[in-house]
Amino acid sequence: MVEMAVERLRRSEMASPGSSVKMMRKALEELPVDEVFLDLEDSVAPGQKLEARRNIVQILNEARPSEGKTVAVRINGVRTRYWFGDLVSVVEGAGDKIDCIMVPKVDEPAEVLAVEKALASLEENLGLDKRIALEAQIETARGLANVNEIARCSDRLEALIFGPGDYAASIGMRGMTIGAQAAGYPGHIWHYAMFQIRNASAAAGLQAIDGPYAVINDLKGFEESAKLARSMGYDGKWVIHPSQIELCNKIFTPTEEEISRAKLIIEEYQRAWAEGRGAIALEGEMIDAATLRIANRIIETAKRLNLI
Repeated sequence: MVEMAVERLRRSEMASPGSSVKMMRKALEELPVDEVFLDLEDSVAPGQKLEARRNIVQILNEARPSEGKTVAVRINGVRTRYWFGDLVSVVEGAGDKIDCIMVPKVDEPAEVLAVEKALASLEENLGLDKRIALEAQIETARGLANVNEIARCSDRLEALIFGPGDYAASIGMRGMTIGAQAAGYPGHIWHYAMFQIRNASAAAGLQAIDGPYAVINDLKGFEESAKLARSMGYDGKWVIHPSQIELCNKIFTPTEEEISRAKLIIEEYQRAWAEGRGAIALEGEMIDAATLRIANRIIETAKRLNLI
């Protein structure tokens, strides 16, 4: 089994536009999300890109993010003319304040590797004493087709992120609401793409993060979307409004019942091992080494959250 290479919590990832210093400050200092990413891509109009870079550098040097919060910057895609300037500006201006660079619309490993190479040069030239990680967004048919190669292309990668809006556009889906179930479709319309991403990320030891649910005032819909992602093994989900944060964190946090059962499984299985048995029955359910691995992951997450 591939071990997880990262320890960051990503139950909730909050998008914050680089065009708004006020929104970025609030996200960094006040909102109880695990990760904030300051955005230079889709939430910033072309005419505001340069100003947004300056805003991000300013807020990163002024703000005091709440303890334990991961700070990321989403640059523009490598197929655009903006990405290199984005990377240079934010890393030169505030590289010591950045934990991750998010790379959108990744179609192939070469795009991640281009960012990795540029990032390594910047870190060396600036004498940074930290290594900035990467997150890759899978948002196109081509990206999904190459997801296994993308997941394994760089040891800086910590997470793959599903982008349902751009993915829907890339394959011709007609639904206009990002992240929502399509009317008339007799199942979970994102199932195939999400499972491909989750399998690739798990095989490479990465986290998997679900994308946004765009209907801000539909918390029931958000809850259903997040619970589906959690049931598929996802580690977290994007939030695009403060009203989604508490619910998102709760869904991706192990419950007391899950923690208690995980502890019991570990205890009973360790006892079985000591007695030379490889599988046991616990409350009418067969428990084996696979169940033990699931239980261990629950306990690891609970420990990171200081729940035990």
